[in-house]
Amino acid sequence: MSDHPPRLASALARRLLITPVLPRPRLRRLAQLYLGLYMYGLSGALLIRSDLGAMPWDVLHQGLSLQTGLSIGTWSVIVGALLILLWIPLRQRAGLGTLSNVIVVGVSVDLSLWLLPETDSLPVRVLLLASGVLVCAVATGCYIGVGLGPGPRDGLMTGLAARGLSVRLARTLIEVTVALAGFLLGGTVGVGTLVFMVVIGPLAQVFLPMMRMPEEAPESPTLSGRQPS
Repeated sequence: MSDHPPRLASALARRLLITPVLPRPRLRRLAQLYLGLYMYGLSGALLIRSDLGAMPWDVLHQGLSLQTGLSIGTWSVIVGALLILLWIPLRQRAGLGTLSNVIVVGVSVDLSLWLLPETDSLPVRVLLLASGVLVCAVATGCYIGVGLGPGPRDGLMTGLAARGLSVRLARTLIEVTVALAGFLLGGTVGVGTLVFMVVIGPLAQVFLPMMRMPEEAPESPTLSGRQPS
């Protein structure tokens, strides 16, 4: 009888497409998650302040901001929430990291834009661009490495890939589409956008193994009082 509540909770989570598990070490995992999400928003702000081209999704957020008056971070939250709705037909599962991504990244972008001054110095702008790409790669390793669910934009990519597209093609189609839409709305597309699209994958691949946290070992049947079937 003691097995029923966990089984019911697991079945409910599967039905709701939510991954409820928070493996140990919990405190370290949460700290790395939220540090990574803050850094991700910071990286977006660095690229925007470089004025050499934002990352593709932020081109869209920037364009929507210019057309509506809402902040870039606010649009990041709105778009992220709408993307999670698209996960339902794609059968993707959200986790704590997914839901946190929607809120924390948007808040971080606005906070970082408020803290970072604008500049006309080309060397400083190039430094902002390079720093933004590097910080984004570290941030990606941090929040993916904790294993608490992909970001809403990553989940859209993997969901499309599960429907037959390659991951590379799915990502390229999505990023080109959102960058073009953002450009038409007034967002900044430039060399920074291209550099980001080309470099972020290999850089993230470097940092992800460094940031990946070990999965919690399954409970031993003997210790749990149950015998293997």
